[in-house]
Amino acid sequence: MNRELWLAAEAGNIQEMEGILRNNGKVAVNWRNHDGSSALFQARFYGQDAAVGLLLAHPDIDVNLKDKYGSTPFKVACSSGRTACVRLMLKDSRVMVNEHSSNGYSPLVWAASYGYLDLIRWWIASGREMDLGEAGNP
Repeated sequence: MNRELWLAAEAGNIQEMEGILRNNGKVAVNWRNHDGSSALFQARFYGQDAAVGLLLAHPDIDVNLKDKYGSTPFKVACSSGRTACVRLMLKDSRVMVNEHSSNGYSPLVWAASYGYLDLIRWWIASGREMDLGEAGNP
């Protein structure tokens, strides 16, 4: 059932996700594929906003789980311009918005480098902290 949740999150299939989460108490909501991506990574990558919201509401979700590249779902949402996903994640106080990836850059640096200004505007409006530097160069 773990991979099924991962695939349903990728497809944004909310009904299937709800069924898996409701009917299988043993599902590992933080299960990761060979590349370290979890269901939250998949939902975020494919812009499945409702799936992101559903996963963020799960009590066992690790919102800061890193993939094999040292990236969190929030960092990847920022670097791929997923503004709606970023907005959802900014509302969740568990999300470490300034967690640097393994290359040393913060999510804000990634968003700025790709020119995702709407995303940055929402971040500013959220009132969450913003790390403007990179590792070793604050």
